[in-house]
Amino acid sequence: MKIGCPTEIKPQEFRVGLTPNAVREAVAHGHQVMVQAGAGEGAGFDDATYTAAGGRIVASADEIWADAEMIVKVKEPQAAERRMLREGQVLFAYLHLAPDPEQTRDLLASGCTAIAYETVTDGRGGLPLLAPMSEVAGRLAPQTGSWALQKANGGSGVLMGGVPGVRPANVAIIGGGVVGAAAARVAVGMGANVTVLDRSVSRLSYLDDVFMGRLTTQFSDAAALEELIPRMDMVIGAVLIPGAAAPKLVRRDQLAQMKPGSVLVDVAIDQGGCFETSHATTHADPIYEIDGVVHYCVANMPGAVARTSTQALGNATMPFMLALADKGWKQACIDDPHLLEGLNVHAGQLTYYAVGKALGIDVIAPQKAIRG
Repeated sequence: MKIGCPTEIKPQEFRVGLTPNAVREAVAHGHQVMVQAGAGEGAGFDDATYTAAGGRIVASADEIWADAEMIVKVKEPQAAERRMLREGQVLFAYLHLAPDPEQTRDLLASGCTAIAYETVTDGRGGLPLLAPMSEVAGRLAPQTGSWALQKANGGSGVLMGGVPGVRPANVAIIGGGVVGAAAARVAVGMGANVTVLDRSVSRLSYLDDVFMGRLTTQFSDAAALEELIPRMDMVIGAVLIPGAAAPKLVRRDQLAQMKPGSVLVDVAIDQGGCFETSHATTHADPIYEIDGVVHYCVANMPGAVARTSTQALGNATMPFMLALADKGWKQACIDDPHLLEGLNVHAGQLTYYAVGKALGIDVIAPQKAIRG
């Protein structure tokens, strides 16, 4: 199979879809791999490294999109990239379609087969291709939130860990999954007073055991949020409904109850955000203020640590990428029902229920798409 890896063109996105190790493995399996010149530089991989791994460096993205049978990238294709997609081409990337009707319409119109990293599952009910980036984003959230808390950035001027005689920051983390646990680990390590909210009592019990009393766990409901929010210096949104739009858990009117200069960090922004006032920002312009509350809503947080993120993502995606290339997408999905869960679009039809529900688009079962 001809595999293509273009340079990411989303603003401040420095990750790359294939590591040199992944290229080496694909070539060893008998596939041809094209990498756009400079695609890996932001993550610390130069063109010579890809050439040594057996890849072919091409000058332009146009050549890759025109020639590759499968495109492997990180972020959802931007409008210019979607215009180059064609019928029968396989796209393997993060898509986050539920809050993005324009992208969804373009993918459907292209006739491509689009497999989303974020909806591939595993035998334990996890999301193995989302998990590594959730770990990264979760660990970044308290760091970026603490930067936003600095007075020069519009925050209240509270230090996360405090100092002797001065209390630390109060931090609430909504969601105790992969993102929430990673955020809690860093926030606790920074010395903050941390509360994690989740609707799974078993998950709260797990976190209570793991952190051995160093944080507070609380069942998440509207009353709990209304009671906590006025006391928080930082609220980290870490909720996830696989493939679906994130629920809005903090309303606009609740911002008036928060302390001036408090910070919201919305890690769920890729799926539309879990705060009513959230809208996507970039690393170049990451924060904005509404009603005295600082919002940090960067839609590709892991791109800030592109080297670590690319290596972690490459470790997770490589086995699936090889299966798709070795067997073709249909047989790979027949053999692996967890990979089939990643199928979101095929031949002009939507194949993921949560996206269809969010956007009001008819959906066919992915099993039917395979038989078609």
